[in-house]
Amino acid sequence: MTPWPRAATAAGALCAAAAGAALAQLLPATSSLRRARNRWVPGLAGVGHPGHLALTFDDGPDPASTPAFLDALDELGWRATFFMLGEMAARCPDLAAEVARRGHEVAVHGYQHANHLRRGPAWATRDLIAARHLVAQLTGAAPRWFRPPYGAISASTLVAARRAGLRSVLWTTWGRDWRREATVESVVADVMATWVAGGTVLLHDSDCTSAPGSWKTTLAALPRLAQHWQAAGLSVGPLAEHGLR
Repeated sequence: MTPWPRAATAAGALCAAAAGAALAQLLPATSSLRRARNRWVPGLAGVGHPGHLALTFDDGPDPASTPAFLDALDELGWRATFFMLGEMAARCPDLAAEVARRGHEVAVHGYQHANHLRRGPAWATRDLIAARHLVAQLTGAAPRWFRPPYGAISASTLVAARRAGLRSVLWTTWGRDWRREATVESVVADVMATWVAGGTVLLHDSDCTSAPGSWKTTLAALPRLAQHWQAAGLSVGPLAEHGLR
């Protein structure tokens, strides 16, 4: 009997196994479809108590911008969750501590701003544990939450978050405030475009991975967003008060 059929079968099995591994790595990334994830995986999406809005910021702390956000939040009487990058916190440890001192919740955005779809679980685990340890050390608060850069969740993300003792959470709506063409009006419109009760809002307190100066638009949009949220009778606060299940 020729060995060809057996070899072909083995090759087919290897291809199927490789395809299965790739699918397992990438499948969780389908959570980027916000409307679907809000309905089917509300805990991951950040859907909490209907009368509460979780306000979150990514990519800081940044000495060029984060202090202005802290002052604006004080004026509005809001507390938020700051998803910090380890490499940013390492550059300005006093500012990282100041975020927590001002009453805000600290969380992990990774040590590097790297896409997890291209990283294995070993790398992702090292990155998350390093970021969690640094943020806790600088702020005196143990982070509970993790949001992957770009919202790109893979199998590596889920494994790493579990090993790091962190819970992954994305967002129900965002301001798309990282764009060069973003305006106050567009940020407000984008936040309201996929609005759901008990939503989690994603904004950025740094432009380290965004268009230069884009944080100024985000900052200017906060009072306008406050008008909408106050009219809706919402309380604004961190994820710790959001009632996620």
